[in-house]
Amino acid sequence: MADIETSERGSALWIRLNRPERRNAYDAAMAGAISDAIDDASRYRSVVITGVPGSFCAGGSLGSLATPSVTEMRGLYRSSLRLFDSIRNCPRPVIAAVNGPAGGGGNELVVACDLAVAARSATFGQTGPRVGSSPVTGATNVMGVQIGEKRAKELSMLCRRYSAEQALVMGLVNEVVEDDDLEAAVVRWTEELAALSPRYLEITKVSSNLWWNSARDSFANGLGMLVQAIGSDDMIEGANAFMEKRPPQFPDPS
Repeated sequence: MADIETSERGSALWIRLNRPERRNAYDAAMAGAISDAIDDASRYRSVVITGVPGSFCAGGSLGSLATPSVTEMRGLYRSSLRLFDSIRNCPRPVIAAVNGPAGGGGNELVVACDLAVAARSATFGQTGPRVGSSPVTGATNVMGVQIGEKRAKELSMLCRRYSAEQALVMGLVNEVVEDDDLEAAVVRWTEELAALSPRYLEITKVSSNLWWNSARDSFANGLGMLVQAIGSDDMIEGANAFMEKRPPQFPDPS
């Protein structure tokens, strides 16, 4: 099974995440495949990222957190950062078509995209401290610019789930539509973008990356701290609790 499916729809490149057995959670190889597709998309007028039916993206695959390898985890962290950078460095607008749960790195994927349209059944939220990790590549920094610092800390620290309507009110997405209307709605967005100047859209996008670029050092520093925490009691307990579908029992702070 291919990790992603790509197709041309009019002037847009559609990238569909295709790992339904793990809710489209990505490992390093899958993140690399998405990045490669985005990096090769300059001939299109826009790019759409969505998932196979049932899920948008559950973020980074958590299976490796229970028995972590420093090399493997470093690769996952670096591939996540490359994915989000590819979205921001793509000269074309990138739209998240959120067709299901966007959790953890999947929520940060929405943060990284230029625009987002959500199906009414979609949900949003971070998972980091609940599963023995931290959302350092967007949720702890850039998301605060998008939805406000206090609300971003609520998402990042408390790991609650939010409906599509709540995400719209917060400013995390641009539009909410009925589930059956999602792809048609996103096509309308891509057609509207196709009528505009690609040159000046690129200039607009590059200029809008001010806050992303300012937070870039924060991403690198945060990932460095995550690397140092690989194999910690909190990481292993969080991952095992998630996979065993039970509340985590984290050790007391020392």
